Amino acid sequence: SARQLAVLQAHGDEVYSATFSPDGRRIVTASEDRTAQIWDAATAKPIAVLSGHDDAVARAAFSPEGRRIVTVSRDHTARIWDAVTARQLAVLSGHGEALYPAAFSAAFSPDGRRIVTAFGDHTARIWDAATAKPIVVLSSPDVVLSAAFSPDGRHIVTASEDKTARIWDADTAKPLAVLSGHRGPVRNAAFSPDGRRIVIASASESSDQVVRILDAATVKQIAGLSGHDNVVRSVAFSPDARRIV
Repeated sequence: SARQLAVLQAHGDEVYSATFSPDGRRIVTASEDRTAQIWDAATAKPIAVLSGHDDAVARAAFSPEGRRIVTVSRDHTARIWDAVTARQLAVLSGHGEALYPAAFSAAFSPDGRRIVTAFGDHTARIWDAATAKPIVVLSSPDVVLSAAFSPDGRHIVTASEDKTARIWDADTAKPLAVLSGHRGPVRNAAFSPDGRRIVIASASESSDQVVRILDAATVKQIAGLSGHDNVVRSVAFSPDARRIV
């Protein structure tokens, strides 16, 4: 049965995200208090504070090897940190003013060499994780609410205010497909771990298929998940790709 193991309590304000490290031994949290914090997952003790953003930290995530962390903030920057020393390594800046202030995402590519960010403007941006230099800009006709790499790092899926998700070539920034048919803005989209499917979450006042599963190659719908009666803000596959939360 499910039971609470620990409470992570050290932030001075609301906590917006919490994510395990790849080895499951640490957790990173992001907060309105302008910091991210690293925790020992076994003891629930704080290990380090990532301090330097000038506004709320909306998201924080580990790199695939667990040695770095990327944070994204309402101060219009993303930052890369050393996950062991808590030292700031780089600042990623260049996004426009957020047209949708609740939309922020940042994620490493599967090989850890790139980062994709979305800041609620009309772009997603790919960065070199070593140099912090911009590589390509994915220019969208509407506000981008989230962005994520495919498992092989060759593609990116974005979720948009215009009720679509889009698949992009991660090297050329060329749009490859538009995933349409949603009744409301698409808040989140993610590839399955095997890269064969995409799950999309949208906003709708109806409980009819707010979450959809598509074939990544044909972009045809495989299934619609009914039951929610309001906005679904995040979706994720299990590591074996057999389940969705």
